[in-house]
Amino acid sequence: MQFDDTDRKILRLIQVDATLPLEEIARQIGSTKSPVWNRIKKLKAAGVIDREVAILNGDAIGLTETFFLAIRTDQHTSDWLSRFTEIVTEMPEILECHRLAGDVDYILKVRVASTRDYDLFYKRFIGRINLFNVTSSLSMEVIKETTALKI
Repeated sequence: MQFDDTDRKILRLIQVDATLPLEEIARQIGSTKSPVWNRIKKLKAAGVIDREVAILNGDAIGLTETFFLAIRTDQHTSDWLSRFTEIVTEMPEILECHRLAGDVDYILKVRVASTRDYDLFYKRFIGRINLFNVTSSLSMEVIKETTALKI
């Protein structure tokens, strides 16, 4: 989809705060409410706006620890991948899972309340699927975290 400067301005604003009233978006981009509404509707229909969610503060709800798991597997069948995908999808502690090129096959981002909870998660996870090697790293500090894409 092609978008112009007005679309980009709208997308930048709603990436930061999707609850902005149409009137406020229109004011900030120098437009009126109806054209902004039509553009947002068009961007949703085209799949540019995937979904609107509330982003929770993990620390505020007691999920204070973030771990990254680097996973290597010696199994690369479609059945194994299907099972792995099912498990990853079912486990709410896993926030992200990426299949990688290179030495590591997958990387997972996991959010839990404590290292004890991580250990319990880890034992459940490795008990459900065969993995060749798993390396866990605890995030000590978040330097940057955003959901906003460069537009």
